[in-house]
Amino acid sequence: MAHTPQDRPDHPVYVIGGGPGGLAVAAALREQGVRAVVLEKSDAVGASWRAHYDRLRLHTTRRLSGLPGLPMPRSFGRWVARADVVRYLEKYAEVHELEIVTGVEVSRVERAGDDWTLHATGGRRLTGRAVVVATGYNHTPRLPEWPGLDTYDRELVHASAYRNPAPYAGRDVLVVGAGNTGAEIAADLAEGGAARVRLAVRTVPHIVRRSTAGWPAQRTGILVRRLPVRLVDRMGALMARAAVPDLSEHGLPRPDTGLYSRVREGAVPVQDVGLIDAVRAGTVEVVGAVESFDGDKVVLADGTRITPDAVIAATGYRRALEPLVGHLGVLDERGRPATRGARTPEGAPGLYFTGFTNPISGMFRELALDAERIARRIAKATR
Repeated sequence: MAHTPQDRPDHPVYVIGGGPGGLAVAAALREQGVRAVVLEKSDAVGASWRAHYDRLRLHTTRRLSGLPGLPMPRSFGRWVARADVVRYLEKYAEVHELEIVTGVEVSRVERAGDDWTLHATGGRRLTGRAVVVATGYNHTPRLPEWPGLDTYDRELVHASAYRNPAPYAGRDVLVVGAGNTGAEIAADLAEGGAARVRLAVRTVPHIVRRSTAGWPAQRTGILVRRLPVRLVDRMGALMARAAVPDLSEHGLPRPDTGLYSRVREGAVPVQDVGLIDAVRAGTVEVVGAVESFDGDKVVLADGTRITPDAVIAATGYRRALEPLVGHLGVLDERGRPATRGARTPEGAPGLYFTGFTNPISGMFRELALDAERIARRIAKATR
């Protein structure tokens, strides 16, 4: 049962972002008796999940993806669909009676004595005893600065705008980027009626089965997190050879760098949800990286010039934290929080970050663990 929120209602803990990370922290704080106010710039919780493509499912199991205080319903199945994630987040906010203010975007956070001042929509100045930044790993779509991009006169969209294959039926489509999003969109297009699907690959990804003999890849990710990187790399190579076919003749050779070495650099493996079969069947063709654009043509790394009807750029996202907290010296050289979870940056006590990594143990699982740690830390500091 939730405890009664503490006094000082005019100085709550502000949680920036109404996605799973922000909601989990707010619920954990409420359980600790600390008033938390979630500020969400859109008009509803789970905005990023509402915007994802229709086919998307959690790559982590339902049982290991629940947030604190509310398991995901068994009716969702083992691999939870995007729409069910949205329903779960709505229910989560309702069950925990979270205080959520929508339509408010925070543009800047500043230290104000022992408190924090948040500059928000409409000239608001909000004062909080602590701030939790949970604006999300996939925040601002990123497009590379390809030469000649401004001359390209055919359809080009970022993967964030893709919903389903219907608009691409009968068309020639190039998907750029072989991460989980690009791989799944390519398979979705191939199954959904596109006339031709090509997948442009710069760095060959590690591909793993989402589940092998009933054992989910997520559980392996949890077990190996504390092991030496070189050991996990070797284990990963052995598992790949046993579970994933060699796709070299189709343009996807086995990577020459270790799986966990890549993870430590921020690149998680691709969980197969149709790409392997599509590549083997030839319904998804692997091509070289995109180097530039020239009018209606896309120039690949090997000099090949192709003319797809549409390009979908699955080229990732930026955290876009610089305007919000960049002036505080709390970000690393790549724009990510230098400290995360229950630890606060040096010189910025009371400022917390959650959801800015992409762990192989599962994003939702780590968000849940982070939330409870952050809540305990804040509760201890405010008593």
